[in-house]
Amino acid sequence: MAFLPLGPTYDEMLDPGLIGKNVRAKALAALHEHELDPINLFNITWKDAANQVRKLVLPAALTGIDANVVVMLGNEFPSGSHKVGPAYCTLIEGLVDGEIDPAVHTILGPSTGNFGIGTAYISRLLGFRAIVIMPDNMSKERYDRIRKYGGELELTPGTESDVILTLEKTHEMMKNPRYKALAQFELLPNYRFHRHVTGGSAIEAVKGVGNGRIAAFAAAPGSAGTIAAADQIKLAFPEAKVAALEPYECSTLSNGGRGQHRIEGIGDKMCTLIHNVLNTDFVILIKDEETVRGVKIFRDGADALVKMGVERGFALGLRELFGPSGICNVLGAIKLAKYLRLGPGDNVVTVATDGFDRYHSVLKDLEARYLELTPAVLDRWAHDIFLGASEDYVFDFRPPAMKQRLFKQKESDWLKFGYSREFLDSMRYQDFWEAQYAKVREYDRKIAAMRPNAPQG
Repeated sequence: MAFLPLGPTYDEMLDPGLIGKNVRAKALAALHEHELDPINLFNITWKDAANQVRKLVLPAALTGIDANVVVMLGNEFPSGSHKVGPAYCTLIEGLVDGEIDPAVHTILGPSTGNFGIGTAYISRLLGFRAIVIMPDNMSKERYDRIRKYGGELELTPGTESDVILTLEKTHEMMKNPRYKALAQFELLPNYRFHRHVTGGSAIEAVKGVGNGRIAAFAAAPGSAGTIAAADQIKLAFPEAKVAALEPYECSTLSNGGRGQHRIEGIGDKMCTLIHNVLNTDFVILIKDEETVRGVKIFRDGADALVKMGVERGFALGLRELFGPSGICNVLGAIKLAKYLRLGPGDNVVTVATDGFDRYHSVLKDLEARYLELTPAVLDRWAHDIFLGASEDYVFDFRPPAMKQRLFKQKESDWLKFGYSREFLDSMRYQDFWEAQYAKVREYDRKIAAMRPNAPQG
């Protein structure tokens, strides 16, 4: 029997040093040279070849604050985004449970982009047909990447803010038993991946930075997977405060607002099922135009950053590392640090979900909306967006009444998809989330047991 490339356990994604040396070496060699080799499943990790978390510590000249903003970088994951991790975990759990069979089932991936790309990629590597269900007005590069990996597209009307239509289409298609959905907004492997792998990696990322602790964590919920890292962070650092970021133009969590926006990957007009709102302390609004302008600054505004005091080499190194959601997270981290009055030695952790490679068309659209983008314009944008980030639109969700608002929002969003009130009520208690997280150990045993022919290091 040939080696079935089932891929890594949760522990191996957190610590690739646990993978056999030969397997790890082959995976690293394939990462850029043989993208569709299934050995790349063993590259699903926040760690680099030296087993260190891929990260940047942004300089104070850029952020305007004394606290350290530590950004974990997702662009070196296979397929170019950390969303490949939840896609893999959801598919692998179904595979080892015997609920998904490549000879029988077609995989559905509701998404606005990166999770869909990850679904197409993981399905290709594990031998499944994949259909990605997403809005019809996302960046062209996202559609192209899905097709590159052999995924098919089922497009629904709208933009990032209309992801609810993709869920409705997914649930309609799931009436056919041949379809199995990697439903990132509602399936808990997404939570498990980010709590264990992203949360554990965030804790490692601050070692040797500032005081070595995490004072705050900021993340924009799309599926609300990434913000699950907060549960693990708060176990290690109980004082840590957590902020969910959403578009100013679509302030659903803050006040039930809905609207169109340009921050691809976040702000989906709902409180997702897997969002553990118990550990959300703040909700912060970020204006979408600032995130797209921020991408332009990081991509083409090195001179503007140098004028602010950023070293040129560092400024040039930002060119490939951020999309709009990454800029959103940086702005949210700065605003949260200012609101909390964090100072020297304090660390605020956030993530850059992907890199610039899928946003060329977004910048072309930005450039078409302005008559000219002179150096003076970029200078002003850089100063206003980053140094000018204020404490406006920071909402404190620690009071019980504010938590209740999020629970009510979740009920409004998910009762109509067949979830019982009793199930939703169980999510009001941390015991529910601890029980879900405990399944990491069970799935690690199952994954290891199904790869008896895996090559050993």
